Amino acid sequence: MRRFLLLYATQQGQAKAIAEEICEKAVTHGFSADLHCFSESDKYDLKTETAPLVVVVSTTGNGDPPDTARKFVKAIQDRSLPADFFAHLRYGLLGLGDSEYTYFCNGGKIIDKRLQELGAQRFYDTGHADDCVGLELVVEPWIDGLWAALTKHFTSVGGKEMSGTLTAASDASPRTDPVALELLHVESQVELLRLDDSRKKDSEVLEQSAVNKESSALAADFESSLTRSGPPLSQASLNIPALPPEYLQACLQEPLGQEESQASVTSVDPIFHVPISKAVQLTTNDAIKTTLLVELDISKTNFSYQPGDAFNVICPNSDSEVQDLVQRLQLADRLEHRVFLKIKADTKKKGAALPQHVPEGCSLRFLFTWCLEIRAVPKKAFLRALVDHTSDGAERRRLQELCSRQGAPDYNRLVRDARACVLGLLRAFPSCRPPLGLLLEHLPKLQPRPYSCASSSLFHPGKLHFIFNVVEFPSDSTAGVPRRGVCTGWLATLVESILQPNTRAPPADGEEALAPQITISPRTTNFFHLPNDPSAPVIMVGPGAGVAPFIGFLQHREKLQEQRPGGRFGAMWLFFGCRHKDRDYLFREELRHFLKCGILTHLKVSFSRDACVGEEEAPVKYVQDHIQRHSKQVARVLLHENGYIYVCGDAKNMAKDVNDALVEVISKEVGVEKLEAMRTLATLKEEKRYLQDIW
Repeated sequence: MRRFLLLYATQQGQAKAIAEEICEKAVTHGFSADLHCFSESDKYDLKTETAPLVVVVSTTGNGDPPDTARKFVKAIQDRSLPADFFAHLRYGLLGLGDSEYTYFCNGGKIIDKRLQELGAQRFYDTGHADDCVGLELVVEPWIDGLWAALTKHFTSVGGKEMSGTLTAASDASPRTDPVALELLHVESQVELLRLDDSRKKDSEVLEQSAVNKESSALAADFESSLTRSGPPLSQASLNIPALPPEYLQACLQEPLGQEESQASVTSVDPIFHVPISKAVQLTTNDAIKTTLLVELDISKTNFSYQPGDAFNVICPNSDSEVQDLVQRLQLADRLEHRVFLKIKADTKKKGAALPQHVPEGCSLRFLFTWCLEIRAVPKKAFLRALVDHTSDGAERRRLQELCSRQGAPDYNRLVRDARACVLGLLRAFPSCRPPLGLLLEHLPKLQPRPYSCASSSLFHPGKLHFIFNVVEFPSDSTAGVPRRGVCTGWLATLVESILQPNTRAPPADGEEALAPQITISPRTTNFFHLPNDPSAPVIMVGPGAGVAPFIGFLQHREKLQEQRPGGRFGAMWLFFGCRHKDRDYLFREELRHFLKCGILTHLKVSFSRDACVGEEEAPVKYVQDHIQRHSKQVARVLLHENGYIYVCGDAKNMAKDVNDALVEVISKEVGVEKLEAMRTLATLKEEKRYLQDIW
């Protein structure tokens, strides 16, 4: 059988699931896939690999490859490697990403670009799947086209013809180059200056997105709901995905009475248990969003950080949601029972393995509280698996529709965009009775939540500050679950007993309430730091909670200037934005202090919901408006004074709008076309002088 090497790098399980699907389909097409995670470097060797390579890789953080590929990427980025290091290698790569984030599919692009630089050649076009419009829109045709590309590769090798890039993908998934050309002018909206991109990418994604929206609107006309569809979908013949083979068997055993601790949670990084020493509400009670500041006491640990770093908070699922889920699974009376997993003896799943994020013998309560992302949006493969555990015919049909190609608009609107979860689905389909093992196969690991440090350890020795908005989702009557964010809702409840209103003055030291403890871990990729040269000017853009790292920057700079009274320090600009001056102007007094002391050279604040903005000549609603208003100074800092710009906050709107404003600024002030301005910004990114910490 014709063998190929199949490698994946995953953060939350999507790339792994897709790689496993490729592996299972390979057999029916006459191939044998040798499947491994990138981290299993002892099981493959690309230096000597003669078979074609297929790669599936997701993107995490700020455009980084997943943690499981970190060592591999570091190894191939060694600049001493010769240009023909991988000249023997033929590969096809599928990248996963979300075009609402700046570095779309960058995990895959980093590997793709470096393989090319080291002499590897594609035997199949690279695919970029977009979670914003539905991964399956690219994933399914890419997999369908893979078999023809592999066949052509093996035929060529058999005939001693080593061809370069084959384009079987275009046969399976038609690309429309004229459309790609017409869409070049919106590139900054789609790809936001991805340096290594050929700009032919996302024409199909944009087309599919438009089709998707039209189909969604059509579906809405029939008032389809999660549990009910209308014609034509209700009468259509369906293309549903293959049933993923079940492979886990869960056994519950009587509890032994031993204590369980959160330390059982598996973590790559070191973890620290730290008390919360203070909590302050930064917004007024009538603000649209509630923002809290939390202070952690890290004085008794060796946890250290720099301003601009981020760290992880390890959080649990809510008790009430866990209780509701086990009730629905009819396991409420066995919450303290121990869970033991084994691989089903008759499973057809190749390379089936026990999930590493489930500690052996943990209780059912611990499993659902600390190990599984029970709020995860169910993938189509999960819906397909649930079909076979649903007894009611109408419910089975609706689940089949939701996971079918024909039902993609309904899936996108009613499952993905509505942020449905497993509990909501089980409530919507009461005859569905999945075994515990099935949930463990499909629910990903409960991920820690990252937060930016909002302090400097020079300014607050032994303390770590961070801020967050208490996330509120629109009510979802179908799911019937609390709609607060998993971590922010938990933290808000945790600090209720010690929460102080923002009195604009530090609270007096005195009797403190019992400090609750949380568990944190460092983030491994930290890049969002002040320049090594303090004389370099700095522009900071951080509306809302995005101001957090800049408070740390300013505190740090104040202490440095105290330590070096004769030192040269560059100008510091802050573009901050909020809705209302009197409700959610975060750190108002602190910022005024930094301005008065000369630490902060320019403070430009915009209020998006207030009618007027004081002495401004015209209302300025958003940070990007202020950037354009001060275009001459911004261009001078970035282009003539070797300055740095930092952007922190919302990726989906703000970061793109700021990027587009910077393109306008450079185009206007330098007198160049927008494409040239985009190249200038790309150079700033490459020089690490345009840095983003966005979510």
